[in-house]
Amino acid sequence: MWQAPPAPVSREWLPVLDMPASGPQNRWTVLLRALLLIPQFVVVWVLSVVAFLITVIGWFGALVLGRLPGFAADYLTAFVPYDIRVTAYLMLTVDRYPPFRFEVPDYPVQVGLRPGELNRLAVLFRIFLVIPAAIVQGLVFAGWWAVSFILWLVVLVLGRMPQALYEATTAILRYRMRFYAYLVMISSAYPKRLFGDEPGSEPEGPASATRPLILSGAARGLLVLFLIIGLASSATSSITASVNSDDDNDENGSNPAEHVVAPLVPGPAARVGDSHRRGGSTHES
Repeated sequence: MWQAPPAPVSREWLPVLDMPASGPQNRWTVLLRALLLIPQFVVVWVLSVVAFLITVIGWFGALVLGRLPGFAADYLTAFVPYDIRVTAYLMLTVDRYPPFRFEVPDYPVQVGLRPGELNRLAVLFRIFLVIPAAIVQGLVFAGWWAVSFILWLVVLVLGRMPQALYEATTAILRYRMRFYAYLVMISSAYPKRLFGDEPGSEPEGPASATRPLILSGAARGLLVLFLIIGLASSATSSITASVNSDDDNDENGSNPAEHVVAPLVPGPAARVGDSHRRGGSTHES
């Protein structure tokens, strides 16, 4: 009896990041990296404000059309690579200054994005679905920045980024790019593979030093370290802010019961204290 052949298994396409191998860097540009990027910070901030507004409009459009409207897809697929190029330069992975243009086919950092059809239900709940990826991205990014001064000194002294550190940093960059691509709906693929790809995952062979991104044991260890440091930094910041909030409330004679509201989250506790102080001021007047 004739049987139909099995349907081909579809592979989920993830946004890709192509970068060159780690190489020598000019120590002067490493020394002044943050200052050199000040103009780019201004540009990225302006572009991000526009990107936020377009994302909001695009979210409504995607609910109706099942895909981003053309203008939104065009802008966001240009903005995300721009942001990643600036971040890659800031994080010392490349030595060539990012140009003030969207289209830069000759720049060492290239991002591959393919906007397409979207699941309307996933679009509707996108802000909730992205929370786990946002936590991972935030922790590993915060961990890298917590020790960034040490990393900057290493690159400044050596004149290049050590291979394990380069691999870990590019993994952070790629995950950040995939997180943003999913958040702004230019990708339906959930962010994944922070710890790199499996050997042979590119059927057509290696396309760049980061595609496929095969991490060494040392690079994976650094990523775990960054996650732990990011978690510790986040917890320390929350506790410190909570203690400061408690001290402020005590100085103003607030009720100690207010502190139970959110002992590790400074925002709600501060707002409760503020509301009581405003109420007290009103009665006094």
